[in-house]
Amino acid sequence: MTRALIVVDVQNDFCEGGSLAVRGGADVAFRIGQLLHQWHEADEKDREYAYVVATRDHHVDPGDHFSANPDFVTSWPRHCVAGTDGVGFHPNLDPQPFDAIFDKGEHAAAYSGFEGKCQDGQGLAAWLQEKGVTQVDVCGIATDYCVRATALDANNAGFGTTVLARLTAGVAPASTEQAITDLRTAGVTVTT
Repeated sequence: MTRALIVVDVQNDFCEGGSLAVRGGADVAFRIGQLLHQWHEADEKDREYAYVVATRDHHVDPGDHFSANPDFVTSWPRHCVAGTDGVGFHPNLDPQPFDAIFDKGEHAAAYSGFEGKCQDGQGLAAWLQEKGVTQVDVCGIATDYCVRATALDANNAGFGTTVLARLTAGVAPASTEQAITDLRTAGVTVTT
């Protein structure tokens, strides 16, 4: 069994002080950073994960995904615009030993990391399969949107999928609770 960690959208704009901040985002960044530090410092044979990857909202012109009057369901304030500080990983997410980074949403809304591409243009599913990954753990922001979508797509792509709920932050309690229900119903393991 080869396991990978997928760190979803732990970016400045999704943490406190950002243009689309999720409450608790900076704390989640810090806790994921602690996990990454332990992983990075461990001997290779003792590492829980063979690979660690990250996804990133990376908007250029995503059309009606941005709105001056967002509904906060399908349209949102401007966030994670390519070339701005908001697109960067939060500084609490340190170290950042990512084997690959998958950018998504340049010209359309994209919630799942499986919609993203790494620098060489390869998609996340193909990248993981090429590395022999069979199991993924998913963490990051936001539980009820991009974490949910990424975990469902991982599960649908045939990876054994676990969401590390303690290492996520959700937009709202009701939608986060519904996301956890949806994930469990789909066969995704959700740890608390």
